[in-house]
Amino acid sequence: MLYMIQMNVDAAEWDSVMSSYSQDDMQAMFAHMEDLNNELTSAGEMVEARGLGGPSLAKTVRADSDGKPRVTDGQAVKGPILAGYWVVDVKSEERAYEIAARASACPGPGGAPGNDPVEVHPLPEYEPTTA
Repeated sequence: MLYMIQMNVDAAEWDSVMSSYSQDDMQAMFAHMEDLNNELTSAGEMVEARGLGGPSLAKTVRADSDGKPRVTDGQAVKGPILAGYWVVDVKSEERAYEIAARASACPGPGGAPGNDPVEVHPLPEYEPTTA
């Protein structure tokens, strides 16, 4: 079963959240995530994982009246922004929850577990139709 596990940060707080990490805090965060990624890879559960940049890197694209892209800086909707995600292929929903809990326990500023909320989204199997 495929799941997307995602961590979000309020875009308005991105800079203050990121600046609250010392160099050592950042190294601890990266080590935690690398350990999690290695575990998922070794177990054959990893499909893909990415950490994303902040809201200053986001672009919003809409089609103009001719169908061409109209690009603007920033998010389409204010509020949380996706900070990173994993797509995993696991045997059960409970396993997806275990992975999400590991991500949530990532060390935050000062080294204590952040216990940040982590969303788990099932990814339904898509069966293309043939005409």
